[in-house]
Amino acid sequence: MAADGPSLARIKATGVVVIGYRPASLPFSYLDARLKPIGYSIELCDRVIAALKVRLKLPELETKRIAVGSATRMPLVANGTLDMECGITTNTAERARAQAFSVTTFVAETKLLSRGGDRFQSLADLRGKPVASTIGTTSIQYLHSVNEQQDLGFRIIAGLDDPEAFHLLQTGRARAFMMDDVLLRSLLAQLPSAEDYAISERALTVEPYGIGLNRDDPDFKKLVDEVLVGLYRSGEIFAIYKRWFESPIPPKGLNLKMPMSEAFKRVIANPTDTPDPAFYR
Repeated sequence: MAADGPSLARIKATGVVVIGYRPASLPFSYLDARLKPIGYSIELCDRVIAALKVRLKLPELETKRIAVGSATRMPLVANGTLDMECGITTNTAERARAQAFSVTTFVAETKLLSRGGDRFQSLADLRGKPVASTIGTTSIQYLHSVNEQQDLGFRIIAGLDDPEAFHLLQTGRARAFMMDDVLLRSLLAQLPSAEDYAISERALTVEPYGIGLNRDDPDFKKLVDEVLVGLYRSGEIFAIYKRWFESPIPPKGLNLKMPMSEAFKRVIANPTDTPDPAFYR
Protein backbone atom coordinates (compact mmCIF):
# COMPACT_ATOMS: atom_id res chain seq x y z
CA MET A 1 0.00 0.00 0.00
CA ALA A 2 1.21 3.49 -0.84
CA ALA A 3 1.99 5.56 2.20
CA ASP A 4 1.64 9.01 0.66
CA GLY A 5 -1.11 10.15 3.00
CA PRO A 6 -0.23 11.86 6.29
CA SER A 7 -1.81 9.31 8.61
CA LEU A 8 -0.29 6.17 7.11
CA ALA A 9 3.10 7.81 6.67
CA ARG A 10 3.16 8.99 10.27
CA ILE A 11 1.98 5.64 11.63
CA LYS A 12 4.68 3.81 9.69
CA ALA A 13 7.40 6.25 10.71
CA THR A 14 6.54 6.42 14.41
CA GLY A 15 5.05 2.99 15.09
CA VAL A 16 2.20 4.79 16.86
CA VAL A 17 -1.47 5.25 15.92
CA VAL A 18 -3.26 8.09 17.70
CA ILE A 19 -6.98 7.93 18.38
CA GLY A 20 -9.33 10.41 19.99
CA TYR A 21 -11.90 9.22 22.50
CA ARG A 22 -14.76 10.78 24.44
CA PRO A 23 -14.49 10.33 28.23
CA ALA A 24 -18.24 10.19 28.91
CA SER A 25 -20.20 9.30 25.75
CA LEU A 26 -21.64 5.98 26.85
CA PRO A 27 -21.91 3.48 25.17
CA PHE A 28 -19.76 4.71 22.27
CA SER A 29 -16.67 6.02 23.99
CA TYR A 30 -16.18 6.38 27.73
CA LEU A 31 -13.92 5.39 30.61
CA ASP A 32 -14.27 2.15 32.55
CA ALA A 33 -13.49 1.69 36.24
CA ARG A 34 -9.76 1.59 35.45
CA LEU A 35 -10.04 4.81 33.40
CA LYS A 36 -9.49 2.90 30.16
CA PRO A 37 -11.43 4.06 27.06
CA ILE A 38 -14.04 1.49 26.04
CA GLY A 39 -17.25 1.43 24.02
CA TYR A 40 -18.81 0.65 20.66
CA SER A 41 -16.77 3.21 18.70
CA ILE A 42 -13.59 2.21 20.54
CA GLU A 43 -14.14 -1.45 19.63
CA LEU A 44 -14.58 -0.56 15.96
CA CYS A 45 -11.37 1.47 16.03
CA ASP A 46 -9.58 -1.40 17.78
CA ARG A 47 -10.56 -3.63 14.85
CA VAL A 48 -8.99 -1.12 12.48
CA ILE A 49 -5.81 -1.02 14.60
CA ALA A 50 -5.59 -4.82 14.46
CA ALA A 51 -5.79 -4.64 10.67
CA LEU A 52 -3.14 -1.90 10.61
CA LYS A 53 -0.72 -4.13 12.49
CA VAL A 54 -1.09 -6.79 9.81
CA ARG A 55 -1.20 -4.49 6.78
CA LEU A 56 1.82 -2.43 7.82
CA LYS A 57 3.70 -5.40 9.29
CA LEU A 58 3.90 -3.62 12.64
CA PRO A 59 2.84 -6.20 15.25
CA GLU A 60 4.13 -3.95 18.04
CA LEU A 61 2.15 -0.93 16.82
CA GLU A 62 1.43 1.29 19.82
CA THR A 63 -1.90 3.02 20.39
CA LYS A 64 -1.95 6.48 21.93
CA ARG A 65 -5.32 7.71 23.20
CA ILE A 66 -6.22 11.39 23.56
CA ALA A 67 -9.39 12.65 25.22
CA VAL A 68 -11.43 15.00 23.03
CA GLY A 69 -14.60 17.03 23.39
CA SER A 70 -17.23 18.31 20.99
CA ALA A 71 -15.24 21.49 20.37
CA THR A 72 -11.78 19.92 19.99
CA ARG A 73 -12.37 16.65 18.11
CA MET A 74 -12.51 17.97 14.54
CA PRO A 75 -9.60 20.43 14.79
CA LEU A 76 -7.41 17.62 16.15
CA VAL A 77 -8.29 15.45 13.15
CA ALA A 78 -7.78 18.30 10.70
CA ASN A 79 -4.36 19.30 12.06
CA GLY A 80 -3.08 15.72 12.05
CA THR A 81 -2.92 15.19 15.81
CA LEU A 82 -5.41 12.31 15.55
CA ASP A 83 -5.36 9.47 13.06
CA MET A 84 -8.89 8.42 14.02
CA GLU A 85 -11.58 10.11 16.07
CA CYS A 86 -13.45 7.28 17.74
CA GLY A 87 -16.42 8.96 19.34
CA ILE A 88 -19.83 10.19 18.28
CA THR A 89 -19.28 12.60 15.40
CA THR A 90 -22.06 13.17 12.89
CA ASN A 91 -21.10 13.19 9.22
CA THR A 92 -22.46 16.35 7.58
CA ALA A 93 -21.74 17.95 4.21
CA GLU A 94 -20.19 20.95 5.98
CA ARG A 95 -17.93 18.83 8.18
CA ALA A 96 -16.90 16.66 5.25
CA ARG A 97 -15.17 19.70 3.77
CA ALA A 98 -12.81 19.72 6.76
CA GLN A 99 -12.29 16.01 7.37
CA ALA A 100 -13.16 12.60 5.98
CA PHE A 101 -15.52 10.07 7.54
CA SER A 102 -15.55 6.31 7.44
CA VAL A 103 -18.62 4.48 6.23
CA THR A 104 -21.47 5.15 8.64
CA THR A 105 -21.15 3.28 11.93
CA PHE A 106 -24.41 4.29 13.62
CA VAL A 107 -27.55 6.27 12.81
CA ALA A 108 -29.02 8.45 15.56
CA GLU A 109 -31.95 10.86 15.64
CA THR A 110 -32.04 14.10 17.61
CA LYS A 111 -34.91 14.51 20.05
CA LEU A 112 -35.94 16.65 23.00
CA LEU A 113 -35.52 15.58 26.61
CA SER A 114 -37.73 17.35 29.11
CA ARG A 115 -39.22 16.80 32.52
CA GLY A 116 -42.17 14.43 32.54
CA GLY A 117 -44.54 17.25 33.38
CA ASP A 118 -43.57 19.15 30.24
CA ARG A 119 -43.19 16.45 27.58
CA PHE A 120 -42.24 18.88 24.82
CA GLN A 121 -42.61 17.34 21.36
CA SER A 122 -41.36 20.11 19.07
CA LEU A 123 -39.21 23.22 19.11
CA ALA A 124 -42.37 25.27 18.59
CA ASP A 125 -43.49 24.06 22.03
CA LEU A 126 -40.42 25.79 23.46
CA ARG A 127 -41.17 29.29 22.15
CA GLY A 128 -39.65 31.82 24.54
CA LYS A 129 -38.17 29.15 26.82
CA PRO A 130 -34.53 28.25 27.63
CA VAL A 131 -33.21 25.22 25.70
CA ALA A 132 -29.93 23.39 26.35
CA SER A 133 -27.57 21.49 24.07
CA THR A 134 -23.86 20.75 23.85
CA ILE A 135 -21.27 23.09 22.40
CA GLY A 136 -19.77 22.07 19.06
CA THR A 137 -22.62 19.73 18.07
CA THR A 138 -25.01 19.61 15.13
CA SER A 139 -27.85 19.92 17.66
CA ILE A 140 -26.82 23.36 18.84
CA GLN A 141 -26.29 24.49 15.24
CA TYR A 142 -29.81 23.28 14.42
CA LEU A 143 -31.27 25.12 17.41
CA HIS A 144 -29.71 28.41 16.30
CA SER A 145 -30.90 27.89 12.72
CA VAL A 146 -34.52 27.07 13.63
CA ASN A 147 -34.66 29.82 16.25
CA GLU A 148 -33.65 32.38 13.65
CA GLN A 149 -35.76 31.04 10.79
CA GLN A 150 -38.95 30.59 12.81
CA ASP A 151 -38.42 33.48 15.25
CA LEU A 152 -39.17 31.23 18.22
CA GLY A 153 -37.33 33.39 20.71
CA PHE A 154 -36.01 30.57 22.85
CA ARG A 155 -32.75 31.09 24.73
CA ILE A 156 -30.02 28.59 23.83
CA ILE A 157 -27.69 27.51 26.64
CA ALA A 158 -24.60 25.46 25.80
CA GLY A 159 -23.03 22.83 28.03
CA LEU A 160 -19.39 21.89 27.56
CA ASP A 161 -20.42 18.23 27.28
CA ASP A 162 -23.62 16.17 27.39
CA PRO A 163 -23.65 15.63 31.18
CA GLU A 164 -23.25 19.37 31.75
CA ALA A 165 -26.04 20.20 29.28
CA PHE A 166 -28.27 17.62 30.98
CA HIS A 167 -27.47 19.23 34.33
CA LEU A 168 -28.93 22.48 32.98
CA LEU A 169 -32.23 20.64 32.54
CA GLN A 170 -31.97 18.87 35.89
CA THR A 171 -31.46 22.14 37.75
CA GLY A 172 -34.24 23.99 35.94
CA ARG A 173 -32.00 26.40 34.03
CA ALA A 174 -33.30 24.84 30.79
CA ARG A 175 -36.75 23.47 29.99
CA ALA A 176 -35.47 20.98 27.42
CA PHE A 177 -32.23 19.40 26.21
CA MET A 178 -31.82 18.63 22.51
CA MET A 179 -29.40 15.83 21.68
CA ASP A 180 -29.09 12.49 19.88
CA ASP A 181 -31.63 9.97 21.15
CA VAL A 182 -29.07 7.31 22.05
CA LEU A 183 -27.09 9.79 24.15
CA LEU A 184 -30.25 10.92 25.94
CA ARG A 185 -31.07 7.30 26.69
CA SER A 186 -27.61 6.67 28.06
CA LEU A 187 -27.89 9.66 30.41
CA LEU A 188 -31.29 8.51 31.67
CA ALA A 189 -30.04 4.94 32.14
CA GLN A 190 -27.60 6.25 34.74
CA LEU A 191 -30.35 7.88 36.83
CA PRO A 192 -32.36 6.29 39.65
CA SER A 193 -35.32 8.46 38.59
CA ALA A 194 -35.40 8.20 34.80
CA GLU A 195 -39.21 8.14 34.89
CA ASP A 196 -39.11 11.83 35.86
CA TYR A 197 -38.06 12.67 32.29
CA ALA A 198 -39.54 12.16 28.83
CA ILE A 199 -37.97 11.94 25.36
CA SER A 200 -39.96 13.39 22.47
CA GLU A 201 -41.44 10.92 20.00
CA ARG A 202 -40.68 12.75 16.77
CA ALA A 203 -37.14 13.07 15.44
CA LEU A 204 -35.87 16.55 14.66
CA THR A 205 -32.85 15.50 12.56
CA VAL A 206 -31.04 12.35 11.43
CA GLU A 207 -27.42 11.92 12.56
CA PRO A 208 -25.16 9.40 10.72
CA TYR A 209 -22.03 8.79 12.81
CA GLY A 210 -18.65 7.88 11.36
CA ILE A 211 -15.03 7.55 12.43
CA GLY A 212 -13.29 10.88 11.83
CA LEU A 213 -10.28 10.74 9.47
CA ASN A 214 -7.84 13.06 7.73
CA ARG A 215 -9.38 14.09 4.42
CA ASP A 216 -6.00 14.01 2.65
CA ASP A 217 -5.36 10.30 3.21
CA PRO A 218 -7.65 8.23 0.95
CA ASP A 219 -5.50 5.11 1.44
CA PHE A 220 -6.10 5.20 5.18
CA LYS A 221 -9.82 5.78 4.71
CA LYS A 222 -9.91 2.82 2.32
CA LEU A 223 -8.33 0.58 4.97
CA VAL A 224 -10.75 1.78 7.66
CA ASP A 225 -13.74 1.25 5.38
CA GLU A 226 -12.56 -2.22 4.38
CA VAL A 227 -12.42 -3.26 8.03
CA LEU A 228 -15.88 -1.90 8.79
CA VAL A 229 -17.49 -3.30 5.65
CA GLY A 230 -15.90 -6.65 6.49
CA LEU A 231 -17.69 -6.58 9.86
CA TYR A 232 -20.95 -5.71 8.10
CA ARG A 233 -20.63 -8.38 5.43
CA SER A 234 -19.72 -11.11 7.93
CA GLY A 235 -22.55 -10.16 10.25
CA GLU A 236 -20.14 -9.70 13.14
CA ILE A 237 -21.40 -6.14 13.55
CA PHE A 238 -24.64 -7.52 15.01
CA ALA A 239 -22.81 -9.16 17.91
CA ILE A 240 -20.76 -6.00 18.49
CA TYR A 241 -23.93 -3.90 18.47
CA LYS A 242 -25.72 -6.23 20.87
CA ARG A 243 -22.74 -6.13 23.25
CA TRP A 244 -22.98 -2.34 23.65
CA PHE A 245 -26.65 -1.49 23.11
CA GLU A 246 -28.65 -4.54 24.23
CA SER A 247 -26.54 -6.02 27.04
CA PRO A 248 -25.25 -4.89 30.45
CA ILE A 249 -22.10 -2.86 29.92
CA PRO A 250 -19.26 -1.98 32.28
CA PRO A 251 -18.62 -0.53 34.71
CA LYS A 252 -22.12 -0.46 36.27
CA GLY A 253 -23.96 -3.05 34.21
CA LEU A 254 -26.28 -0.55 32.52
CA ASN A 255 -28.37 -1.89 29.63
CA LEU A 256 -29.73 0.61 27.12
CA LYS A 257 -32.08 -2.02 25.63
CA MET A 258 -31.89 -0.23 22.30
CA PRO A 259 -32.55 -2.46 19.27
CA MET A 260 -30.74 -1.67 16.04
CA SER A 261 -32.59 0.86 13.89
CA GLU A 262 -33.89 0.04 10.44
CA ALA A 263 -31.75 2.89 9.10
CA PHE A 264 -28.54 1.29 10.36
CA LYS A 265 -29.63 -2.11 9.06
CA ARG A 266 -29.87 -0.51 5.62
CA VAL A 267 -26.35 0.86 6.02
CA ILE A 268 -25.06 -2.60 6.90
CA ALA A 269 -26.71 -4.01 3.78
CA ASN A 270 -25.44 -1.14 1.61
CA PRO A 271 -22.47 0.58 3.30
CA THR A 272 -22.16 4.29 2.62
CA ASP A 273 -20.35 7.36 3.88
CA THR A 274 -22.95 9.80 2.58
CA PRO A 275 -23.89 12.68 4.87
CA ASP A 276 -27.26 13.04 3.10
CA PRO A 277 -30.01 12.67 5.73
CA ALA A 278 -32.45 11.46 3.07
CA PHE A 279 -30.52 8.19 2.73
CA TYR A 280 -31.21 7.34 6.36
CA ARG A 281 -34.91 8.22 6.56
